[in-house]
Amino acid sequence: MTSSKTALLSAAVTFAFFSTPALPHDFWINHGNYKSPADGVHCCGDNDCKMLSPEEVKVSPRGYVLMNGELVPFAEVQPSEDGEYWRCKRYDGSRRCFFAPQPSS
Repeated sequence: MTSSKTALLSAAVTFAFFSTPALPHDFWINHGNYKSPADGVHCCGDNDCKMLSPEEVKVSPRGYVLMNGELVPFAEVQPSEDGEYWRCKRYDGSRRCFFAPQPSS
């Protein structure tokens, strides 16, 4: 293999490595060392955070209501750093943490 082909292959592999999507536990939720306001447990573990679309979340007088009927009280909501809704769960599916965009002023 010529040196130019080797360099091209190396560049392609490097690009592919850095262009893969980050898993939720590899970014701001994990790096922010967030903990559940309810019980102090770390919010993020392997494969446990999922971004929710705005259509999956409704605001009620008591908190956020998710499509599965779950109510997240306002006292248990944390600010989302990326402006998206995120629900982090335990292995049994129960909620660890919930992040919501900050209301615009």
